Amino acid sequence: MSGDNVNHASNSKGISLPMTRVKMIMKSSPDVSSINQEALLITTKATELFVQYLALSSFNNGSGKDNKTLLYSDLANTVEGTETFQFLTDILPKKIFARDYLKLIEENPIEEADN
Repeated sequence: MSGDNVNHASNSKGISLPMTRVKMIMKSSPDVSSINQEALLITTKATELFVQYLALSSFNNGSGKDNKTLLYSDLANTVEGTETFQFLTDILPKKIFARDYLKLIEENPIEEADN
């Protein structure tokens, strides 16, 4: 199926994410050889719903509710504080200032392994 047909199908099904991009990401896995249209549609919709859920949870628990903004720190705090999103801690880590990181390293030095 061509990219135009995939995008047309996504618009007709009420999907906002570009299905061609989702297909490209899915095909980047060495375990995936082909993707049928239904699997692509369901995966795209599930991804969209997940991103909406993450954004809404972050907004509701975040600091930007008053001025209707969603900050990176809101996302990182939600990922860290909600068990459902714990698997994203490497992708959305809390930002830390370099001086705080250096202080943390000084307080907890990592012992080098003996070779």
